[in-house]
Amino acid sequence: MNVLIVGSGAREHAIARSIKKSKIPNKLYCFASNRNPGIEAISEILEIGKISDPQTVSSFAEKHSIDLAIIGPEAPLANGIVDALLKINIQCVGPTQDLAQIETSKSFTRDLMKKYTIPGCPQYQTFSDLTNVAEYLKILGENYVVKFDGLMGGKGVKVSGEHIKSHAEAIKYCEQIIAKNGKFVIEEKLIGEEFSLMSFCDGEHLIHMPPVQDHKRAYENDTGPNTGGMGSYNDTNQSLPFLTNSDIDSAKVINIAIAKALKIEFGVCYKGVLYGGFIATIDGIKVIEYNARFGDPEAMNIFSLLQSDFIEICLGITNTTLSEYDVTFSNKATVCKYAVPEGYPDSPIKGELIDISKVENHDQLYFASVDIKEDSLIEAGSRTIAVVGIADTLQEAEAIAESEMMRIEGPLFHRKDIGTNQLINKRICHMKSLRG
Repeated sequence: MNVLIVGSGAREHAIARSIKKSKIPNKLYCFASNRNPGIEAISEILEIGKISDPQTVSSFAEKHSIDLAIIGPEAPLANGIVDALLKINIQCVGPTQDLAQIETSKSFTRDLMKKYTIPGCPQYQTFSDLTNVAEYLKILGENYVVKFDGLMGGKGVKVSGEHIKSHAEAIKYCEQIIAKNGKFVIEEKLIGEEFSLMSFCDGEHLIHMPPVQDHKRAYENDTGPNTGGMGSYNDTNQSLPFLTNSDIDSAKVINIAIAKALKIEFGVCYKGVLYGGFIATIDGIKVIEYNARFGDPEAMNIFSLLQSDFIEICLGITNTTLSEYDVTFSNKATVCKYAVPEGYPDSPIKGELIDISKVENHDQLYFASVDIKEDSLIEAGSRTIAVVGIADTLQEAEAIAESEMMRIEGPLFHRKDIGTNQLINKRICHMKSLRG
């Protein structure tokens, strides 16, 4: 098989490795936004181009007789890459442009949940101007969230008490969105602990992956601006320390309901990864958002655990035969940590050298926003390199990830607290206090 990956970050590096492990003979091709040396080393061709341009991606796929395409980031999905590839009979792991609205439009997702009475939807309202914004903020009081109704790389959400200190500041942010001809959603702030539950989906059947907790804030103790994700972890037994089995079951039920609603709404199957961003609250499991692809960094945790053949899973998705596969994950804990450039996310430095020569296990090293200059690795401006620790306990996995991270040299920083006992106990105590 000729397999195409669209995208070239750490998530795509993890996907690429999993493809090359398949027992199905394959040649890997990558249409990339930057030169990822990890993907390039195992690909027939890595070509840099406009990964969100349907015609460019289609031409590359036709030229190399691609049989199966896996779309990594959200922007190509939003621009209809899958629609273009399906027109030339190339099967895709990733939803069409219409179905990808589950990620690309916050209002679409909330309206879908409301229309089909899907549990977990907070109180919300959608706006395109300032009419009634002040009145709605008064209704929500001091617990509210303002969300740009589109893609912002995880940075378009402003939470009261964290990013916004007053209604006046909230209205100012709304004005900034309106100035860019944008819509926004204002919804109640949910109090609890967040987690990601991703499911392989062929439109008829879902296979759920282990839940993972991501860390969006840039600095330790969950402070600083939102980022694309500074790291993530999962625990053994396909759970997280602060969740109950009932919590996870509720999230699975919601993912199933979303897939069914999308099929009814558009008359076609959602084929790809359905990624629910959930929060465990005193009132049960609620939905923060949905994504239409693998999470990044969560993909590194999941692919470190996946025991089944990934290409077989992809074929199950594209052929609507996912129910025939027994997908298994190893019973391990994983901790993923990202090294990011100094100044990230607001003013990251670029072009500086990185040295990974002291890293011991390169198999658990994932390249993200990097480039090659005179045979040296340099920072390209966003999250740079991820490392994953895998072990029988979270404590051991965290120690492995931290040890490897400290061997990477360059003007970088990372969150040392991800996966530590201190931070996890904080999560557990928080949920206990909420639930009494």
